[in-house]
Amino acid sequence: MVRRSAGGSVLSSIAIVAVLAGCSATASPTPAPATPPPAVAAATPTAAPSPSGSTAPTIGQPADDGARVIEVTTVDARIRDLTIDSPSVGTVKTRLLLPSGFEAQPSTHWPVLYLLVGGSGSYDDWTSYTDVEALTAPTNLLVVMAEADDGWYSDWWNGGQGGRPKWETFHLVELRQLIEGNWHAGDKRVVAGASMGGYGAMEYAARQPGMFLAAASYSGGLDPLGGGAWSNGFVQTADVWGNPVDQADIWSAQDPTDNAAALKGTALYVAYGNGQPGPLDASGSSADGIESWAAIMNETFIAKLAVLKIPVTVDAYGPGTHNWTYFQRDLHRSLPFLLKALGE
Repeated sequence: MVRRSAGGSVLSSIAIVAVLAGCSATASPTPAPATPPPAVAAATPTAAPSPSGSTAPTIGQPADDGARVIEVTTVDARIRDLTIDSPSVGTVKTRLLLPSGFEAQPSTHWPVLYLLVGGSGSYDDWTSYTDVEALTAPTNLLVVMAEADDGWYSDWWNGGQGGRPKWETFHLVELRQLIEGNWHAGDKRVVAGASMGGYGAMEYAARQPGMFLAAASYSGGLDPLGGGAWSNGFVQTADVWGNPVDQADIWSAQDPTDNAAALKGTALYVAYGNGQPGPLDASGSSADGIESWAAIMNETFIAKLAVLKIPVTVDAYGPGTHNWTYFQRDLHRSLPFLLKALGE
């Protein structure tokens, strides 16, 4: 496996909006979801009725490959939960956070924020563990939050046979067509995510240049090949990309650091801590190996952007663990950046 190192002398050549804080490697982390704070209370969902009063079996225009919404549930004034029958990943949920003016402006096509979840996460994580609903209320954003399982935002290799799950196809083709065809999503898009979702944000922007005006990663695994995502146990099955030695070309094709040149022209935002207990951690918290491992990969990614002379806004905030309290703060800090990219 080829490992890359981040040189501090290289970082000085890049436009960075932050003072970079140091971090040090710790023992190899074991897979674990980000620590959630107490869940934010949500309204009791109710099904959106069809004319007969029951939930409609098929709702709206399908995607080109037949993916379709089979149920819509109203959670509150702005939240709609979609149940989607997808040829790529099966039956999955997606949560939409509608703009406040959505109902009053039916002909408007809205700018879209794809907000990606981390490993072992759920489509409702962002509204459960952060204040994204209140935060986006004054904006025109249509926020899309979809399931991702532990799929690494990829169409799986599956021993060279391909086939399901195909998460990249679901998110970037099927889901995009469904929300554009049925929920007034416009063609101005940005993408952001935490942990595995931070990886997904950068990788989707790199694999589909021009699809997203901006990409933001919060403690993302931005160099899974060079950073040892296999040896550290974060990619838990060879079905995803194969073995990093025998299928190194496939791993490289899915690595944001290796594909960084494709991000030229996309506004980029990267935030991460160093794994030491910080101001948003509970008293007595211990060091977090997951965040310190992510920090090493983030530094490598930033160094590669510097070599390529691709600008990036960096918030290397020093002490902080792999925790939803930091992801919420990252979202708050990066939202003006994302809105600016959208022209909002």
